[in-house]
Amino acid sequence: MTAGGHRVIIFGFLSQNLKTKAVAVANSMAWAGVRADAGDDRDQARVRLAGFRRELYWCLGRRRDALFETADAVLCKQDRVHMVAELSLEAECRRGHGAVYDGLNCGEVRIGRLRRGLAGLPLPAWPDGRIRLAADVSNWLRPDAETSPERLFCHCYARGKGNAQMIPGWPYSFVAALEPGRTSWTLPLDAVRLGPADDATEVTAAQVREVAERLIDAGHWRDGDPDILVVFDAGYDLTRLAWLLRDLPVEVAGRLRSDRVMYFPAPPRPARPAATGGRRPRHGAVLKFAEPATWPAPAVTTVTETTRYGTATATAWGRLHQRLETRCGWQDHDGELPVIEGTLIRLCVDHLPGNRDAEPVWLWSSRAGTSAEEVDRTWQAFLRRFDIEHTFRFLKQVLGWTRPKLRDPAAADRWTWLIIACYAQLYLARHLAADLRLPWQQPCPPGRLTPARVRRGFRRIRQALPGLASAPKPGKPGPGRPPGSRNRRPATRHDVGKTVKQTKPEKKTRRQTG
Repeated sequence: MTAGGHRVIIFGFLSQNLKTKAVAVANSMAWAGVRADAGDDRDQARVRLAGFRRELYWCLGRRRDALFETADAVLCKQDRVHMVAELSLEAECRRGHGAVYDGLNCGEVRIGRLRRGLAGLPLPAWPDGRIRLAADVSNWLRPDAETSPERLFCHCYARGKGNAQMIPGWPYSFVAALEPGRTSWTLPLDAVRLGPADDATEVTAAQVREVAERLIDAGHWRDGDPDILVVFDAGYDLTRLAWLLRDLPVEVAGRLRSDRVMYFPAPPRPARPAATGGRRPRHGAVLKFAEPATWPAPAVTTVTETTRYGTATATAWGRLHQRLETRCGWQDHDGELPVIEGTLIRLCVDHLPGNRDAEPVWLWSSRAGTSAEEVDRTWQAFLRRFDIEHTFRFLKQVLGWTRPKLRDPAAADRWTWLIIACYAQLYLARHLAADLRLPWQQPCPPGRLTPARVRRGFRRIRQALPGLASAPKPGKPGPGRPPGSRNRRPATRHDVGKTVKQTKPEKKTRRQTG
């Protein structure tokens, strides 16, 4: 278009811009079916990182440039992130602190597209080709934020043994891909904030379902591949999760409390005349975790020597199930309650790291068999689940995930996804970063850099990547509220806790029972 003999270009309608967006989508689709390997070429790793950064840029809507430069400032800052305003002091962020807060409060992150981009990243490669995921909840504590809605009481551990605390905050459910071996790396694939009216089990099941479907669409899993193993810690309803995910190629495994009770299959009913036939029992012999006298002979026992826990002895029983009741999550179930069988594993190790005494751990898997290989695979995957704790600690202490004092939960969700995108960039750049260690740190072998050391050298990596954010436009701040005037519109105070009434089963009193 021309005006007065001059050519006027309207951004957003150029064929080059449409081509750039198409290339970004093509790059995200090209990642599908490619697995990470320590021997990848540096040029290929650089192309992957540049493609993900381009895809991240187009995943941002309003305040795109401010949000993208904020993410670069988080990655290139040489110290821990203590507050959002100080990110504007970094060279990678060319905007002021007002633009940074404005991007978080009024910006836009297209979460659906970013989730597909994360699912297209190369997943950690395991020797058997099985994908291993871990799901856990991490809390963003906001005890003094009375004006922030949708807060819940989050369970937190105190310093003393058995001193648990309930602190108001925003709980987030994460799903991450696990790596083999001792490592502090995981690949976060999804995050969902739990609301006051949410059922944690249903939200987790829906989250795992969506992640599995995105991995299948990205080509990481095909027909004939082993099932995706999802590992949970104690506190999850494993039986209900296995029931909700029964139509997917997903194996549910996790830890059970040491006071649980499980049942074997019901024995076959002896042949009787039709006139005296009765209802076949649904449950067999009982196995109480706290009473060894109820333990029959195990189906398999494995002994493995480990460098971190000493001798690990796993004892397994097959086809055990939980006795379900018509209450809590099963209250609205239509028909007869199902019998969901699985493999029960009792894991004993000599000691924990630091020569601490270790108590036995009870595990349950929905599809694992009772062979020695399947039993070892289950408990070894459970030990790898603790790697996600390193990711949570890095997100909070280094990248400053829980540092901003944001009022709106939507702004907290935008910041959470920016931090996940930053961690994904570190995951892609770990084979490009040099070991810039401090004088008192030990050298790290190639390919074994921690997330903190990769972040220390990310500024040099970023200089070799194409710039995406546009230059800031000159402006001046608004007048604001006149000095000395009172705030006549105070923010609304919100309660903490559930907003729906928990239905409990009715119990008969002694008078009703006669």
